[in-house]
Amino acid sequence: MSLRTKYITFVVIVHAVIIFLIFWLLKEEKLYFILSEVLVLISLLIAIQLYHDFIQPLKFLMTGIEAIRDRDFTVKFRKVGKLEMDQLIDVYNAMIEQLRAERTQVLEQHYFLDKLIQASPIAVIILDFDNNITNLNPKARELFHFKDNAFLNRPLVNVEHPIVSHLISVENGESKTVQINGVETYKIQRSFFLDRGFSRPFLMVEELTAEIMETEKKAYGKVIRMMAHEINNSIGAVNSILNVTRSHVKDPDLSEALTIATERNDKLNHFMRRFADIVRLPLPNKEAGDVIILTDNIVQLMSVQARAKGLNLTLIKNAKHVNRQIDTEQMEQVLVNIIKNAIEACVPGREIIVEADTTSLLIRNNGAPIPEEVEQRLFTPFFSSKPEGQGIGLTLIRDILMNHGFTFSLKTEEGGWTVFRINW
Repeated sequence: MSLRTKYITFVVIVHAVIIFLIFWLLKEEKLYFILSEVLVLISLLIAIQLYHDFIQPLKFLMTGIEAIRDRDFTVKFRKVGKLEMDQLIDVYNAMIEQLRAERTQVLEQHYFLDKLIQASPIAVIILDFDNNITNLNPKARELFHFKDNAFLNRPLVNVEHPIVSHLISVENGESKTVQINGVETYKIQRSFFLDRGFSRPFLMVEELTAEIMETEKKAYGKVIRMMAHEINNSIGAVNSILNVTRSHVKDPDLSEALTIATERNDKLNHFMRRFADIVRLPLPNKEAGDVIILTDNIVQLMSVQARAKGLNLTLIKNAKHVNRQIDTEQMEQVLVNIIKNAIEACVPGREIIVEADTTSLLIRNNGAPIPEEVEQRLFTPFFSSKPEGQGIGLTLIRDILMNHGFTFSLKTEEGGWTVFRINW
């Protein structure tokens, strides 16, 4: 029963009893009876006025409650000229104004934060309490190659990406730098925010590959240019002296020794030029090119070298033509170096399989596997696992492919096959 009904019921019962008692006691005394009826009437009028005074604030309160329930913070009340009622209205209006201002501030902050996250160059992954993905910003979608909302409510552990294992292992508040495939470097951090009083985790992934490579290239480029300058100047002068001396030497043995010294200087000069090529590598001059035909030509070129070592070099084409914007000369250099490395890794009787399709190129060999401790350093400048290696070939391959925007990896898989994958 509502307060309004209770009040009306009480007033009706009280006045009905009073009227009955007046009629029963004063029905013979007409003057007192009339006066009593007038007093009862006045009492009813006062009860009605009190009803309005009590119920009107309740109506205001109920209207305010409905507005708050509907999250409408624009409803305000005007003063009615009654002290108690006006005090209640002042308190309500002040509360609504504060709620409206706080709600507007929260919405503006939320809108700004959402825009900031969407525009961030750092991948942001928001999780629920069970570590399922609830939201990704565009950079994270690009990282995981998500083109739709299929990731929603999907466990992070089910996402196929090399970095996921690192994301799962990082603790709240922890930040660390990881390297994928020996090339891609990421800084990952796990933190949390409060949602309805509970901590919800989110992850941030910042790619550092370009910055690290640029810093790395500036550092070793300066050293290489300085070394090349000094060696070229010295070799030029020394060769001039050797050539003049050889023209005056009659002893054939001494003359041959001078010739060998000159050739050695020329080889040293060529050696330094190879290092300088890394620094001078131009950006690709991209034109439309058929990567399937390009691959076919390089396989035919390298088949002679493979057969000479007793290897079987096979090309599998899963597409007739695949056109991409490439620098043909640079990509030829990439494929030659990769297949050459595969040939050097194999002993007679082994296989090299080149498989090309519309999205990728795989160069497999079942030669010597890559040790796990070496795998992460393969594309590091001047690092080589070969006794006479200079660590230049894979560095050039890395720079050319990255300048083309192609992703790649090199690792030995569980079956023992070493695979160089290029995604074009």
